Amino acid sequence: MIRLSLLLVWAVSLPLVSLRAADAGGVKITEAPGKLRIEINGQLFTEYVYEGAPHVYYYPVLGPGGTPMTRNFPMKNVEGEDTDHKHHRSLWYSHGAVNGVDFWAEGGKAGKIVHEKFLEKTSGPDVGVIRSANRWVGPDGNVVMTDERTFRVFNRPDTERLFDFEITLKAGEKEIVLGDTKEGSMGIRVNEQMRVTPYKTNTGTGHIVLSSGVRDDIRPAKANDTKTWGKRAEWCDFWGKAEGKTVGIAIFDHPKNPKHPTWWHVRDTGLFAANPYGVSYFEKKPPGTGNIVIPPKQTLTFRYRFFLHEGDEKQARVAERYRECAAGK
Repeated sequence: MIRLSLLLVWAVSLPLVSLRAADAGGVKITEAPGKLRIEINGQLFTEYVYEGAPHVYYYPVLGPGGTPMTRNFPMKNVEGEDTDHKHHRSLWYSHGAVNGVDFWAEGGKAGKIVHEKFLEKTSGPDVGVIRSANRWVGPDGNVVMTDERTFRVFNRPDTERLFDFEITLKAGEKEIVLGDTKEGSMGIRVNEQMRVTPYKTNTGTGHIVLSSGVRDDIRPAKANDTKTWGKRAEWCDFWGKAEGKTVGIAIFDHPKNPKHPTWWHVRDTGLFAANPYGVSYFEKKPPGTGNIVIPPKQTLTFRYRFFLHEGDEKQARVAERYRECAAGK
């Protein structure tokens, strides 16, 4: 069990490529009922949805050239898409064991992550920022913990999308135990066309690659687990064909994150999550090995960068982009 209180400060900067995309316009954030709309140079990038579901999420998430990067279900039913795990809402952050309450699943005895207020909504020529405060409410109506999350979107050329997600988890009068479970935490459900294994009309064009060099090319006998599942790495890239174009999603685990490099709860069916908690599941160690405790009145911060790109991990120079990110660029 690890006890720590960490407030991570990561300088806001970008890779060596120019901040401003060739097309002027910048990042624009506008309000709509129950959500914020985020545009880059006049094109929709994503919407931050904070009403109407058991937790807040981002949908759609559009990558290079406007390519849809995430699954539509359960926000929209689309022929040919798998409808498993309705709590995999496009792009989100949650966890399956917070003082014993499940915030990963939906319904039943699961908790809810409830939007409280916005702390910042800033548009700009180079960067757009959304900061929000949220309450993690148990099924009994009591607040288990709170968070403050920052979504920072950079103005990039249309061939890529780049954004940072930072979340600070806050304990109240009681300590918070973030429990050892595979069900978490920084998650995205990739476009069904990008999945590794076929499903109905989706032929399975995807590949999962870790910074360690481990790939999914040879799958073990157990269904839905690739060779990359439960492994540690600085970054993970999930790429494949969507709308006829080869595109990918890379998630970078910041070097100052607790337990860096993180474990990856990534499946060939399209779930893609960074999970620093589920050690007993990933490494077959005693239950509770992966627990992280936030002492009363203390905080814990995680930071991730998402790089949505064209091509595979080599064509997109994912390793190089991670090094820039780790260096604070």
